[in-house]
Amino acid sequence: MISFEPTEDQKLITGTVSDFAKSTLAPRAREFEAAQAVSAEARRAVHELGLSLAAIPEALGGQGLGLITATMINEELAYGDPAAPFGLPGFGAYLIAAQELGSDEQAKALIAPFAEPSAHDRFGAVAWSERKPNRDRAGFVTTAKKVSGGYELTGAKAFVGNADLAESLIVFAQVDEKAGWNGVGAFVVDKQNPGLRVAGRHQTLGLECGHFGEIVLEAAKVSDGGRLEGRGDFIAACTRFFAKYSLIVAARQVGLARLAFDVSREYCDIRKAFGKPIGHFQDIAFTLADRHMDAESARELVRRGAWTWDAGKDLDKCLLATAQAVAHAHQVAMRCADDAVQLHGGAGFMRDVIVEKLMRDAKQMALAGATAEQMDQLAAAVELGLPLDPALIWPTPETQAVLT
Repeated sequence: MISFEPTEDQKLITGTVSDFAKSTLAPRAREFEAAQAVSAEARRAVHELGLSLAAIPEALGGQGLGLITATMINEELAYGDPAAPFGLPGFGAYLIAAQELGSDEQAKALIAPFAEPSAHDRFGAVAWSERKPNRDRAGFVTTAKKVSGGYELTGAKAFVGNADLAESLIVFAQVDEKAGWNGVGAFVVDKQNPGLRVAGRHQTLGLECGHFGEIVLEAAKVSDGGRLEGRGDFIAACTRFFAKYSLIVAARQVGLARLAFDVSREYCDIRKAFGKPIGHFQDIAFTLADRHMDAESARELVRRGAWTWDAGKDLDKCLLATAQAVAHAHQVAMRCADDAVQLHGGAGFMRDVIVEKLMRDAKQMALAGATAEQMDQLAAAVELGLPLDPALIWPTPETQAVLT
C-alpha cells in the first residue's frame, strides 16, 4: 500500500527545518528581500543542518534520503520564506543536473565541494534560457564548437539563478545545429574561465534572493572532460533533470500555498465586520475551505510524484505523476496567494503585509523550471502515448524558464 505519511526520520527532519524556517527565515523575509540575498549567517545555519544533499545518492556523495524527503525539506523552507530556498547553496538545479547529466566521476567531482564546511558560500548555476529564440532553426543560439581538445562556447544566457555567485556553471549549448533540440549539449564552465563574463543582474518581480542574471560566453574553452553526456542517453537524462527540479520548485509552491492560507485564515478570524469575524461569512468561509483543499491536494500530488522516482517506476509513470503535481502546484499557489491578497482587502497590497510578496513570489516561481502549461503538454503526451519530443517537454527560449 502506498502511504505518503512521513516516516519518523522524515518527521524529525521536517520538524527541525520547520522550526528553523519559522524562527529564522520568516521574521527576516523582508530583510532578505531588501538585501536581495539570504544572509551569510542564515546560509551557514542551513548548511549546518546538513540537508542540501538530501536527494543525492550516497554513492555520489549525498545523503541518499530520496526525492520525497527533499520535497518535504523545500516545502518547509518555503513556508518560512518562499524566496529563501532560491538563495541557498545546494538547493537549486545545479546538483540535480550534475547527478543526472554527469558520469559518476563527474557527478562526484561537481557535488563534493557542496559537502565541505565552507559550502554555505559556494554556489553553482545552470545556464539554460536565452532571451530570444532562434528563428532560423530549433535549438539554442548559444553554440559549442568542437575544437582540438574540447569545445568553444559562444553566445549568451539569461535568467540564470546565482549567475553572479556561481563558482561553477552547467551551460547548455547547441553542438549540432542541424539536429535541433536533439543536438543540445551540456558543459561545465568554471567562473575563472576567461571566456565567461557575467553581464548583469535582473531586477525581478519576486524571489529577490535568487540573484537572477545573464552570462556571456566569448569563445569559452571547455575540455572534452567538461562535457556532460547523460550516461549515454542525454535526452532522457535532461528530461529526468527537469522533472526532478520542477518537483522541488513545486514543493516550494506548496509551502507558499500553505503559508498564504494560514495567514489568510488568521486574518479572517481576527478582522471583524458587522459584529463577527469576516471568516464567518459564507463566501469567505468557502474561499478559505477551497484554498485549504488546494494546498492539501498539491502537497499529496507532489509527494506522489517524488515517490514514483524514489520507487524506481518507469519513466512514463514518473513523468505523468510529475507533470500532474507540478502543474497543479503552480496553479494552486497562485490561487492561494491571489485570494490571500483579496481577503486582506486594502491591506493586501501594502508592503507591511506579507501576502503581496507571496503573490509576486508565486507568479515568478511559476516560471522556475517547467511551467504549468508545459506540464499539461507533458501529461497529455504521456497519456496519449505520443513521442516525448524534447521540443515538447523541455523549457525552450520561448518559455524563458528560470533555473536556480
